[in-house]
Amino acid sequence: MIDVRELDALQLDGLREVANIGAGHAATALSQLTNRRITVQVPEIRVVPLEAVPELIGKPDQVIAAVVMQVLGDLTGRTVQVFPAATASRLAGILLGRQHVPFPEGFGEIEQSAMREAGNILGGAYLNALSEMLGMLLLSSVPSLAIDMAAAVLTSSFLNLGVVEDPVLCIDTLFQIDERRESALGHFLLLPDNASLRVILRAIRLEVP
Repeated sequence: MIDVRELDALQLDGLREVANIGAGHAATALSQLTNRRITVQVPEIRVVPLEAVPELIGKPDQVIAAVVMQVLGDLTGRTVQVFPAATASRLAGILLGRQHVPFPEGFGEIEQSAMREAGNILGGAYLNALSEMLGMLLLSSVPSLAIDMAAAVLTSSFLNLGVVEDPVLCIDTLFQIDERRESALGHFLLLPDNASLRVILRAIRLEVP
């Protein structure tokens, strides 16, 4: 198993380059869908054990929206789009043409469908960037949505993973909306199996010995 603590700044920069390409794709897709000017930036990227993820995204007892998709094709694993309350409310409002969508109490089937679509767009954009870089076929399953406390959602049992030490690529995602520079923060998590992580690092010449 790769010890994620061995990844240095240069290696993270290589992964960040791929993430920035995906962010650009996601921004274009969201802007076209909403007819709004949306930019997506990647302020920080980390590779950590699964057990450390809840603390990275906020308080373990905060309620979040998480869109989960299975990665299929030449690599295997999971992707998780994590939207804190304020971001879930704002993105749902933009996608549905509303000023405000209360979270979680205002999230019925239509609002949940909007969040699944947002997660599908973002996850697909990051996977497409990775697929282009690797020259491999990467597909995603139909997205599922969970609305619950972060500690409950981000567990090995919920994500169908067996080991809390499994590596997670955590990409902070900053959405900026229109000329007002309104910001919202989310997190893209890629949970590859160990063999898939090695393929990714090898492809960008950053494999850990």
